[in-house]
Amino acid sequence: MTEPRFDQLSSSYDKLLRDPLRDRFTGPEPAFFHRRKADLIRGFFRHRNLATSSLRYLDVGCGKGELLQLLQSDFKQTAGCDISSEMMRQIEGIETRVQNDPLEIPYGDGEFDLVTAVCVYHHVPPASRAALTREVRRVLRPGGILCVIEHNPFNPLTRLIVSRTPVDADAILLPARESRQLAADAGMAPVEQDYFLYFPPALYRYLAPVEAMLAKVPLGGQYAIFSRKT
Repeated sequence: MTEPRFDQLSSSYDKLLRDPLRDRFTGPEPAFFHRRKADLIRGFFRHRNLATSSLRYLDVGCGKGELLQLLQSDFKQTAGCDISSEMMRQIEGIETRVQNDPLEIPYGDGEFDLVTAVCVYHHVPPASRAALTREVRRVLRPGGILCVIEHNPFNPLTRLIVSRTPVDADAILLPARESRQLAADAGMAPVEQDYFLYFPPALYRYLAPVEAMLAKVPLGGQYAIFSRKT
């Protein structure tokens, strides 16, 4: 059996992500991207006065678990799954399961209140994306939330960095409208859409209110779409 691609990449994954433009954006804070995503998810629930301490959270395609670890204390239960057992090997204190089939999630029906898929869909062949989204809907409880975070193909810097990154050699970027349609076709209703990553850390600490004002402008480096299982 051929070793899964991300198992092969796991030992050098962080190094392969390095790019002069990406590194210039993050500066001395390589965890900046993960923290921004965690804050975005927290903000979604906070703005709706929804406590997360009783909710169950699953990260599909969790990789090395950076987002799970940032959000672990926010939720009653956190879990992750990925096609690569090697990528998940360093995750401690969080339940993880291997996806033996990339289009099957190894959890039962309605187990989770929140499912995230962060920079996962651009690695999924377009013809298979609907099947994965139906699987996500299956493991969500009624009223549960799917959060898809993806690279914004309308941001030229994002496109350039992705094109030069070895781990994204198979990437086919999808615009926000495709992510929304995938969720809608699977039986989920749109709740919120935001663009983010306009500013590097050094500027973001001062310009966070400006980035919030730009959340609906489709030029940020990435976007987040929240949909609810109807």
